[in-house]
Amino acid sequence: MKKAIIYLFSWLLGLMSYAQGNNENPNFSISDDLQIKKTSVVYDANLEQLIFSIKVKGTAGVSIPEAIGQLDGAPVLGYVFPTTLKPTDVGFSHTEGIVALALTSHPDFDDTPLWDENNDRNYANDGVVWHPHWVVLTKDSRVKGGLAVKQFNKDKEDVQLPPTNPGMPMYMDSPGFPVVTNGKTIRVIVPAYRLNKQTSFQYDAVTAYMQVNTSKSDYPMLGVYAVYSVASGDLSLPYKVK
Repeated sequence: MKKAIIYLFSWLLGLMSYAQGNNENPNFSISDDLQIKKTSVVYDANLEQLIFSIKVKGTAGVSIPEAIGQLDGAPVLGYVFPTTLKPTDVGFSHTEGIVALALTSHPDFDDTPLWDENNDRNYANDGVVWHPHWVVLTKDSRVKGGLAVKQFNKDKEDVQLPPTNPGMPMYMDSPGFPVVTNGKTIRVIVPAYRLNKQTSFQYDAVTAYMQVNTSKSDYPMLGVYAVYSVASGDLSLPYKVK
C-alpha cells in the first residue's frame, strides 16, 4: 500500500510550480497560510477521538477561494490528509485509490446538506466555512494536478457510500466532523468509530487547489489542479498516529 501511495503522489511535486486551474487565485501559490510547517494526528484514548492537525507558516484558514457565482468551474481550497486507511474503513465500498480527509472551503456551493456550519438555520449556504470530506483519490492525467476524486456511474455500478454523502456520483462523504482554526493551526476531530477504530495508520499533509467541472465529460468532476505544500516534502506518508 505504501509503495502504491508513493508512486501515485511523488511525481506531483514537479507540477507544483505551474499547475493552475482556470479560477485559481494566484495568491494561493505564495500564501504563507498554505505553507505547511508541521502536521500531526493524535489519538485520545480517553475520549476515543483522533485529532488531525496542520500547522502553517501564516494563519490557517484565512485564505479562501473567491466565488465565481456558479458550480461549473467553482474553486475549492483544501488542507488534505492522504492516508493509508482503506475505503471500507470510512464507509465506502471496496475500491482502489487513496483515502484522504480533506478540509475544504468553496463559497459557490454547499455539499453538506445535513450540517449547518455557520449556525444560521440555513443548511445550504455555508460551503465557504471550513468543513471535512472523506474522499478517494485516484491518478488522473486529465487535470494539471494529476489527481481527482474517484467517480462512478450510479446506473451501472453498485457503490456503497456513507448515509452522510452529499449525493454526488463520487467517492465522497460529508461526515460533519468539527473543524477548528486557531492561529497557525487547523484541526478536525474524528471519533475513532467513524474510521473503523483504526488508530495506527500512516498519513501526510498537503495543501491543494481543486476545481469543479460539470460541463466537460472528458474532465473529472472534481480534479486537483495545484499542490502548494507537502508536509513530508516527498509525499511518502511517513507520519504515524501518536
